[in-house]
Amino acid sequence: MFSHIMIGTNDLEKSKQFYDNVLGALGVKPGFLDRHRVFWRSSTGTFSVSKPIDGEPSTCANGATIGFNMDSPEQADRFYAAALANGAVAVEDPPGWRGGPNGLYLCYFRDPDGHKICGLHRPPKP
Repeated sequence: MFSHIMIGTNDLEKSKQFYDNVLGALGVKPGFLDRHRVFWRSSTGTFSVSKPIDGEPSTCANGATIGFNMDSPEQADRFYAAALANGAVAVEDPPGWRGGPNGLYLCYFRDPDGHKICGLHRPPKP
């Protein structure tokens, strides 16, 4: 359904460094700069940060969450650890299973611009 996700930033270089490290934990190559935006591409989509083109400050969306698929709980833990090591703030419960035996493995953090990010592992259905 989605081709890409783009979020705003007030510090393009800081966001690039943050997401190079965090998405690097998922095997994504470093982002590339295109004018006032940075793009990270993978076989499943594109993630981007951008300075707002209207010249106003970037703000995070209250109630919004951007979720990244994880191949395993271990990958979610690496993603989360990389985020915290690079300036993210932990939010919600610690990484772990939610929703019982057929649930989801989730981790949540806020990036340096305040955007809420989730790592989600959905195990195969039995």
